[in-house]
Amino acid sequence: MRSLALPLFALTALAAPLAAKDSLGVFSDWGAFRDPSVPRCYAIAEAAPSRLQRDFQPYMTVASWPARRIRGQVHFRMSRELREGARVTLRIARRNYPMVGGKADAWARDPATDTAILAAIRSADSMTIFATDSRGRRFSNTYALAGAASAIDAATLACARR
Repeated sequence: MRSLALPLFALTALAAPLAAKDSLGVFSDWGAFRDPSVPRCYAIAEAAPSRLQRDFQPYMTVASWPARRIRGQVHFRMSRELREGARVTLRIARRNYPMVGGKADAWARDPATDTAILAAIRSADSMTIFATDSRGRRFSNTYALAGAASAIDAATLACARR
């Protein structure tokens, strides 16, 4: 188990490029933030460490954008650049969710899939996203889900109050 200092440092490092203004809390390996200037709220976590090659620091967000009427949008920053047209699949508790990939990012195909993924996150311990990189190599990023539901709820509620 990692110490509390590492997740706090990692979440701070991830949040800086996302320009978070207000911290809503840290929940195990997950953090929740509100950026009133956009406005948006999101939960965020880093992928588990890996000894394999990474082009990017992988992370996952669940965001709400009240002005756009978007709530609970799932997004992954992958650890490698994706092969054009690559199949990207998220696996949570033996269930697969096909994702849409582009460059180094992946999203749920539609709002219904976002909703299904969020429901699955609440009852699982971990999730893994699989893809093929620009060199044709399969890779994956795994996320611990302890604290995910609390962080997602905090972010969702923060933007619902706007």
